[in-house]
Order: sequence, then structure tokens, then C-alpha cells
Amino acid sequence: MPEQMLKVTIDKFTFVIPRALAYSETGVWVKREGSRARLGLSDFAQQHSGDVAFARVKPVGTDLESGEEFADIETVKVNVSFPSPVKGTIVEINPSLEGAAELINQDPYGKGWLAVVELADWESARTQLLDADAYSALVKDQAETEMKK
Repeated sequence: MPEQMLKVTIDKFTFVIPRALAYSETGVWVKREGSRARLGLSDFAQQHSGDVAFARVKPVGTDLESGEEFADIETVKVNVSFPSPVKGTIVEINPSLEGAAELINQDPYGKGWLAVVELADWESARTQLLDADAYSALVKDQAETEMKK
């Protein structure tokens, strides 16, 4: 496995965590692209939720506060809402998800991205995000806790 990826294995589950991304505690990854940030669900968040049947993202033009819901997914197991890890305005949503929400499961860090946000305050947002090492520790703790249930 390349150095740019972390792998967390708990029981029979393996979660991949790219080092180049930042993460919210709720499992949303953030990839800064200049003045914008691309958002998606981490491998752990999508596996934990189950097979995605529907994904809804707030429309282009929506102003977001950090912590405000920007997307929700529906699976056979659960409906889950995800808070935005950044403040800004949605400038693009992934058009492929409308007919193929399963892309979130198949390629969470690639074709399964959710939205692009024009950032209002990256410096502030960055201090609230976890790096790959911190996020992998959080994933390990959450997965181990759930295994005990």
C-alpha cells in the first residue's frame, strides 16, 4: 500500500484513509483546491452507513456555516445527515450521484465526491479538521467500540 494511504483494519473490515486529505469527526473528507474545497464521505463513513441508495446534497448557491447539514444519504440500514466541515457556498454538486449514488461506496475518494464549496474561511476551518493520523485513531476507536456492542 502506498505511503500516502493509511489502512485501519478492525476484525474483517479495512478502512483506507488518504494522507493528503483532512477529515471532520463525522467522516467528511476535505480536499482543498485553491479557494475551494471538495467534500466527500470517508471510506469508514460510507462502509459504516451501508450501501447508499440515495444521496442528497444542498443545491448550488447554498451558503453553509460550518456544522450545518450539507448532505444526507439513505441506505437500507439508516438515513444519515452530514454537517459541513467548512463555511462557504456550494458551487458544484456531483451530478453522477443522482443516478448512481453507489459511487459513494465504490469510490469514496474519487467519483463518489459530494460537493465543491467556495471557502469563506479556510484558516478557521482547518483548525477544526483532523489529519489522516488523527482521523485513523478516531476510526479505530469507533470501530473497536462498535465491535464490542
